[in-house]
Amino acid sequence: MSHAHPVSVAPGAARSGEASEADPLPTIPLGPLTGRVSDEGSAGTRKRRTAALLAEAASCRGAERDRLLGEVIVLNIPVARSLAARYRNRGQGADELEQVACLALTRAVQGFDPERGDDLLVFAVPTILGELKRHFRATSWAVRPPRRIQEIRPRLLAAADDLTQRLGHTPSADELADELGCSIAEVSEAVSCGDLSQAASLDEPVSATGSPLGELLGSEEEGFGQSEAVAMLGPACRDLKPRDRRILRMRFYEQLTQQQIAVELGVTQVQVSRLLQRIFADLRRRIDAPEEPHAA
Repeated sequence: MSHAHPVSVAPGAARSGEASEADPLPTIPLGPLTGRVSDEGSAGTRKRRTAALLAEAASCRGAERDRLLGEVIVLNIPVARSLAARYRNRGQGADELEQVACLALTRAVQGFDPERGDDLLVFAVPTILGELKRHFRATSWAVRPPRRIQEIRPRLLAAADDLTQRLGHTPSADELADELGCSIAEVSEAVSCGDLSQAASLDEPVSATGSPLGELLGSEEEGFGQSEAVAMLGPACRDLKPRDRRILRMRFYEQLTQQQIAVELGVTQVQVSRLLQRIFADLRRRIDAPEEPHAA
């Protein structure tokens, strides 16, 4: 019988939801929207006013219809802001969340059919919440895990709370997997991805001495590459003829142009170019050649 290991799960993640991609919206005049839009009366008053405006918009076309739909959007913006407020303090700015919620509200108003009911919010609220959740899935991961793990993570948090109440102890990975209908490996991966929503700061101290993380990260040492190149090219260059070594020295140490080298050697620039190509081919052949075993 295998032993189950307890798994601790950090609270506070949002549940995932689906939101379909909508077509670009037509421009709807909303008028000036400075500051917070106050709620016009009670929820019942807003519902009746919204229904009346939508019914009137259904019989209009063009600019008049856009004006009426704009009034509906403004009237229900407090609802969108209230839904956005549920997701505050989760790494996204309040203004950005409100913008996402208001855009989803606009889509809902534009796609609402009054003939299927007179309550806009029955249709709009799931649309807004779905768009907010989609926004978090798309933007809140510093390192994005697989979609399957993203979907398991919020279910895992809810299941851990529920099992803790029912069982009276922290649930194990086996118990969580049975509750969610997934594998233990998926549970472990969902638990481990809890810290992927925020990247660690390079200035954060990570040791008793207070050394920041950035100072402890390794970096590439360019000197190793140069030393390796010298070690490989040295023997190959020593095997070249004196004239070839002189051409390399003038080209790469004295930084002479091909024309200047041609003048020094009494040849044409085209000949110097061909000489360099032949020298490079000789060097590559010597470097790529397998080493001969030493005699015993």
